[in-house]
Amino acid sequence: MSLRFLADHCISRSIIQSLENEGHTVYRLKDHIPADSPDKEVILKAQGLDTILISLDGDFADIVRYPPDYYKGIFALNYEIIQKSFPSFLRGLTR
Repeated sequence: MSLRFLADHCISRSIIQSLENEGHTVYRLKDHIPADSPDKEVILKAQGLDTILISLDGDFADIVRYPPDYYKGIFALNYEIIQKSFPSFLRGLTR
């Protein structure tokens, strides 16, 4: 199953490449809106593109501000954790 992501400006090229190598589509935020856009514009762009937002911005982990029922998906990643466990995270996406 292929997924569609919007990669926030803070997502590394290696993470984007890993997702694309697994057959997922990844749109880069900077190709659609300025990288310094406010969070509200970022999440609206993810909705407009019908994508899952992937970001290192911890603000997106706030389920009160960003209730899961309103979005296709938000992965608010922790940099240290993602560096250690990204391969298993990636494998779990399509299961």
